[in-house]
Amino acid sequence: MARILVVDDAAFMRMMVKTMVERAGHQVIAEAQNGHEAIHLYQQHKPDLVTMDITMPEMDGIEAVKRIKGQDAQAKVIMCSAMGQQQMVIEAIQGGASDFVVKPFQETRLIEAIQKVLAK
Repeated sequence: MARILVVDDAAFMRMMVKTMVERAGHQVIAEAQNGHEAIHLYQQHKPDLVTMDITMPEMDGIEAVKRIKGQDAQAKVIMCSAMGQQQMVIEAIQGGASDFVVKPFQETRLIEAIQKVLAK
């Protein structure tokens, strides 16, 4: 069972990810709605994995990934992006993200990505 931080500015999306993650036997230890909260909660909880939205107010997911990886090179982050954000996904991977899933995503794809990243 992994301890997971879910980051998305949309409450319904956080709830959806949380439901999928918990069905797969993992625990959501915290939720954030922007990059600033994500960094703070990462420091506080040291999760095994983070699911991170790209487009958020205050601080986007790309900047948040760079800052989290700057503090913890071993951090495991899966980016969640909308269709048409390929350039942002590339930036996120270059910034240290471990994998990405495209919204709206299938539950099986999200769980596969989580399992793959945790196994690294």
